[in-house]
Amino acid sequence: MLPNPPLANVVIKLIHDGGPIMYPILVVVVFAICILVERIFWWLRFSARRDARQLDQVYAALESGDLNKAISISEKTADPVVRMIHHGLKHQHSSMQGALEVAAGHELQQAGRFLGAMDTVVTLGPLLGLLGTVTGIMGSFSSIGDSELAVEKVTGGIGEALIATAAGLGIAITTLVPMNYFHSRLAKLQFDLEAAANNVLIIAAQHGFDKVGKQ
Repeated sequence: MLPNPPLANVVIKLIHDGGPIMYPILVVVVFAICILVERIFWWLRFSARRDARQLDQVYAALESGDLNKAISISEKTADPVVRMIHHGLKHQHSSMQGALEVAAGHELQQAGRFLGAMDTVVTLGPLLGLLGTVTGIMGSFSSIGDSELAVEKVTGGIGEALIATAAGLGIAITTLVPMNYFHSRLAKLQFDLEAAANNVLIIAAQHGFDKVGKQ
């Protein structure tokens, strides 16, 4: 019994049998992998930075009317929600609400990086696979009646079409699942930021911290 060929040899053979369209598909695969790895590690770091205890301390300081203490607690933080609150509390030349909105927008921009690129990969992968399908079938039909090896050329073209289609769909499916997960995490972060901003604005209004400058 012959040993199974190494995985690298199988991949190389599929790329070769899939035709020229497999090269741009391969570029898209590498691009998608880089984005996925970067986003996975970013969200892992994000989860480690969240600090519910520090957020409660900031709320407690605000509710007691001690703005300076709240600013001090939130000054050195890695938690994006607490960081947004810190920027809002230190507003000097704009309203607290405006400062909170700007800080929240910055946090959401960082969390939503490359989601547009992932959406492009999900769309582009099947389109490239479809293009490979068309070119493979065109090659098959052009070989009909051409020579005694027409059958091999036809089956080769069909195989090329199927490999390209499978590769394109594989890219889309593999990218779509984590992309939807990242979207759900982004929506959760947006909710947390909005809830925290509303809480701060309500407490600040009670103590007069929402005016321009600090009390």
